[in-house]
Amino acid sequence: MTRIGLFTSGGDAPGMNAAIRAVVRAAVRDGVEVFGIRDGYTGLLRSDLHPMNHRSVSNTLQYGGTMLGTSRCPAFHQPETRARAAEVLREHKIDGLIAIGGDGTFRGARYLEEEQGVRIVGIPGTIDNDLYGTDYTIGFDTAINTALDAIDRIRDTAHSLERIHFIEVMGRQAGFIALEVGLAGGAEEIIVPEMPTDVQAICDNIRRGQEMGKHAFIIIVAEGGETGGAFPLAKRISSLVNIEHRVTVLGHIQRGGKPSARDRVLASRLGVAAVNAFLDGQSGVMVGEIGRQITYTPLEETWTRVKAAPIEDLRLSELLST
Repeated sequence: MTRIGLFTSGGDAPGMNAAIRAVVRAAVRDGVEVFGIRDGYTGLLRSDLHPMNHRSVSNTLQYGGTMLGTSRCPAFHQPETRARAAEVLREHKIDGLIAIGGDGTFRGARYLEEEQGVRIVGIPGTIDNDLYGTDYTIGFDTAINTALDAIDRIRDTAHSLERIHFIEVMGRQAGFIALEVGLAGGAEEIIVPEMPTDVQAICDNIRRGQEMGKHAFIIIVAEGGETGGAFPLAKRISSLVNIEHRVTVLGHIQRGGKPSARDRVLASRLGVAAVNAFLDGQSGVMVGEIGRQITYTPLEETWTRVKAAPIEDLRLSELLST
């Protein structure tokens, strides 16, 4: 292998730049040329490829976002579009791709490998932490710390007035972010897609809290699931317990900002591991880390196998918030 392409795709995640830096420097060390692809699959289709070297990634690992840009590319669902992408790679004499992203990125990569024979290694970059085959994905740690800081600030003001504060966090159809920040932030309730929502039980818990002298409540709501988000749930619960409420949707602030030390270290390890995987002849896998050991998971398994959220944290949160 003498030349690889590198891109980020889908939603950005803090730590992607650290992963880019690690890939470029590890590859150059081993005599492999790296071409950065702007804006994910969209940039690949328009042949937006540029050579990268040590200096290309200087002073980058501390920044959020992605220096290569990213996009969502619905056209890549079409086989003829993927054939065009493979043609671009052949024109640039690219021997393989390193794709940094989530399940949507890996689905496109898997089809590109299967149909066009393109060698591909994936690096998990998503704040949702919902990819099977790794304990943590790049960006998750930063996202939960960003959300936790916001929750701490909301709790400060919550104690000034008798209100229920509903805080919606990201995570798509997974409750990893909600569970971590809910437990760390001392939330009275955590609503996640993995568990049914018992509105009556929540109301009973709020009433018991009032009897114990509580006058402010924090309820963390994951964006996915049956509730439809924080707004409809807040309206329903507030009407049943007759307490004023406020809703805060943290939104995209969870995807921005400087990556944490943990995300920078994880991204650095996985970036080097991805290059090593290529040099060892591997393809069609995502590099991950389980128990601090590098793992290799077939791309298709990263989204077809379910990664279990730590639901036991719900019981722990209930115990500690009473």
